[in-house]
Amino acid sequence: MLFNSIWSLLVLAYLFLSPLYFARFFHGIAALVIEWITMIFWFAGSIALAAWWGSPRCDGNTYCGSTEAAIAFGFFLWALFAFLVFVDTMAFLRGRGHHTTTAAQPKPYVGA
Repeated sequence: MLFNSIWSLLVLAYLFLSPLYFARFFHGIAALVIEWITMIFWFAGSIALAAWWGSPRCDGNTYCGSTEAAIAFGFFLWALFAFLVFVDTMAFLRGRGHHTTTAAQPKPYVGA
C-alpha cells in the first residue's frame, strides 16, 4: 500500500501539473493508461491486504484497527480512481472523432 500511495502522488502530479506547465510532455492516451494502471494497483493492493489480514476481531488493538482502516481507505481510493477512469474514458471516447465534421454547405447564389 505504500507503493500505491507514492505511485498515486506521482500520477496525480503528472495528470494535474504537466498539462499546465509541461504541455509538451503530456499525452492524453498515456494519461488514460496510467489512470487505468493506478486503479488496478489500488484494487489489487486492497484485495491483497484484505486477504492477508482476514477478518480478525480487534478488541481495542490499535494495530489491528489501523490495518482495517488501511484496507477501507484502499478500497475508497480504488473507487475514486475508478470514477476518474470512467469519466476520462468517456471524455476520451467522445473526443476521438465520433462526431460529424461535415456540415451542409450553402449553395452559391446564382443571380438572375
